[in-house]
Amino acid sequence: MKRHWRNRSYDDESLPDSDSDTRSIRKLPLTRLMALFLFSLFLFSLTFLLPQPPIRSSSTAKTLLQLKQTQQGDTSESGKLQNDKLLGGLIADGFDERSCLSRYHSVTYGKGLSGNPSSYLISRLRKYEALHKECGPYTESYNKTVKDLRSGHLNDSPACKYVVWISYSGLGNRILTLASAFLYALLTDRVLLVDPGVDMVDLFCEPFPHVSWFLPPDFPLNNQFSNFDQKSDQCYGKMLKNKSTKNSMVPSFLYLHLGHDYDDQDKLFFCDEDQTFLQKVPWLVMRTDNYFVPSLFLMPSFEQQLIDLFPNKETVFHFLGRYLFHPTNKVWGLVSRYYQAYLAKVDERVGIQIRVFDTGTGPFQHVLDQILACTLKENLLPDVNQKGNVVTSKKPKSKAVLMTSLSSGYFEKVRDMYWEHPTVTGEVVGIYQPSHEGYQQTEKKMHNQKAWAEMYLLSLTDVLVTSSWSTFGYVAQGLGGLKPWILYKPENGTAPDPPCQRAMSMEPCFHAPPFYDCKAKRGTDTGAFVPYVRHCEDMSWGLKLVDGNSWQ
Repeated sequence: MKRHWRNRSYDDESLPDSDSDTRSIRKLPLTRLMALFLFSLFLFSLTFLLPQPPIRSSSTAKTLLQLKQTQQGDTSESGKLQNDKLLGGLIADGFDERSCLSRYHSVTYGKGLSGNPSSYLISRLRKYEALHKECGPYTESYNKTVKDLRSGHLNDSPACKYVVWISYSGLGNRILTLASAFLYALLTDRVLLVDPGVDMVDLFCEPFPHVSWFLPPDFPLNNQFSNFDQKSDQCYGKMLKNKSTKNSMVPSFLYLHLGHDYDDQDKLFFCDEDQTFLQKVPWLVMRTDNYFVPSLFLMPSFEQQLIDLFPNKETVFHFLGRYLFHPTNKVWGLVSRYYQAYLAKVDERVGIQIRVFDTGTGPFQHVLDQILACTLKENLLPDVNQKGNVVTSKKPKSKAVLMTSLSSGYFEKVRDMYWEHPTVTGEVVGIYQPSHEGYQQTEKKMHNQKAWAEMYLLSLTDVLVTSSWSTFGYVAQGLGGLKPWILYKPENGTAPDPPCQRAMSMEPCFHAPPFYDCKAKRGTDTGAFVPYVRHCEDMSWGLKLVDGNSWQ
């Protein structure tokens, strides 16, 4: 109940009604006191309502100025953090952060981008996202194109065209080829759709807003993927041999065989004349285990657009990798827990990625000798004092060495060396290896989750040593924006001398490029066409992109 209080004194209640004169005499002083109190309260409130005179105290003024600058700085830092979170506009805003923590949180691990993406690349990515939203799975355009695919006939030119990537080969290869397929889709205004295979959904978050990049389970060709090869009637290379592309009928789909074993007809994919025909086909189904981006730069129809997208040629996979590949929350848990436990609080992080192609059971002494020769010669790791004399330091520099290998043997040897002997510099060196699976288990889900986590952890290091020919190392260096020291491939069971070489660029190597001049229609050295496509350090016949200053 709401109460209404009367304006009266408790003293009134103790007096009889007949004593009115006495009551008036006693009430008067109280009324005056109340009025005086209210007037004082009114004057006091005016000090807050009326304008204040200027502050004359310099110390007070300085304090207020500092407060204002701090507030402006907070706003500036907030804007900078938001910009970093989106990697300079590379990543679109508006995703649900909880569904993929790595997308926006990876920047907090001190790994921003190596360089700035071009405004043209950012605008093309936003344009692609709009196209993917319009043409992705189960949209009206997708349903219509799939209907034509089922019938095998094209009623008219479809509004949307697609490149379908078949999940194939090891995880490192899959990441590199998926980036290649996406770039091809970007250049040809196609939509990329991904065969989820056995574990892609468990490894990678969705990279595009609104609509999935994974093929639906009812896609008509799903059951045929494993049967596609160079002998398939729908294989573009076979069609060229049979001259069936001369027919006026445009097929509803074609299979592109771009694996390491592709033949001369398959390689004509990299010729502009053949791209003119392929542009008419609504569905291109691609299987590859190659990072074929360097050869796209050698195609006149794509060259200028690629130069505009990537003024610095060696950032292609770095930018596309950071845009496309975000570990799922399960994998990100593996990354973040390990990083915080072993790598976060050191002065420097060194990554060593070991891939041994020798037959037999390791670890091999010559491989260990090569690793130590490279890291000591290049001053990546300090030498140890075999006599045991300790170099004292009040605050020794700390290094964490992250090693990845299928074997634990190399890790154990290096760990024991730095445990049993002090370093000559006084540095404290910790050696860590997250897993040692024994052998590659491509179809095993947890094996690939650990592999993906380790690639990502290597990308978070400050300096990196990788093994020749290894796509595992290519992914790590590309994501991290690192030019690694590459361990030469050992021959005849002996450590090479020199043991390693600094990479020309952070780009991966295209292991099986075509050596063909499409215009002259003859064989040629495609590593000598343009200054920014050179032969790889670890594979003399391979091709890689380099920045303009790296090859001089």
